[in-house]
Amino acid sequence: MTKDLDDRMHFAIDLARRAGELGLKYFRDLDNLTVESKGHQDLVSEADREVELFIRAAIAEAYPQDGIVGEEHAAVTGTTGHVWVIDPIDGTANFVRGIPAWCVVIACARDGETAVGVIHEPSTDETFYGRLGGGAFLNGKPIKTSNAASLSDGAVGTGLSNRASTKNVVILISLIMAEGGVFYRNASGALMLAYAASGRLLGYAEEHMNAWDCLAGMLLVEEAGGTVLRADPKTVVGQGTQVIAGGKRIFPRLQALCAEAFEPTH
Repeated sequence: MTKDLDDRMHFAIDLARRAGELGLKYFRDLDNLTVESKGHQDLVSEADREVELFIRAAIAEAYPQDGIVGEEHAAVTGTTGHVWVIDPIDGTANFVRGIPAWCVVIACARDGETAVGVIHEPSTDETFYGRLGGGAFLNGKPIKTSNAASLSDGAVGTGLSNRASTKNVVILISLIMAEGGVFYRNASGALMLAYAASGRLLGYAEEHMNAWDCLAGMLLVEEAGGTVLRADPKTVVGQGTQVIAGGKRIFPRLQALCAEAFEPTH
């Protein structure tokens, strides 16, 4: 089992890097990129679609019996219990405007539990990765979540979900700032989760995230010694989840503030 997860992790690392190279070709030629709107502050480009097709083809060749769930194309049902959950470009709004803060996200879940997570940021050539029980790494070096106990010791990443009330994140931000903290937002939830896993951020919170944006990063935070709000394995891949993640000492406070700011989950 461990060898299988290692194999899947190394496959995902290599694939995310190759997908990132493809994404960079589009990123360096933005004048010719076709961009569409899927809704309020929700963009998709031909780069998103082509990079996802590239990732899907590689998975279908290497693991033909596995399922695949991605942001831009229809889900593929598998027979092994393993499902690859992918976001070809998280941070499309940055990508299409030439801001170098976007990433390729590849997770592999088994029966709703994330087993492998990779977040690759091509613009900085940083690859965050890990597997269940194996620790978390950045370009080969182990990473750890922040050991801070006070919100005044750093910044908390905050996400803005179009599936939740905008006023709720404003409340959360005001609560964080009232405790001497600051908020950080770079328009890529996956990347901010990777930053929380590596201790750059104290933690990360978003009222609702889709699975392709959060599964990899949540695994990395846990494998880096942090704590995450547990997602329902039966629904997380299909329906997403509320995300609260961070260092062990800061998590209880962050969770308390989120309880105050967010709608109750049912």
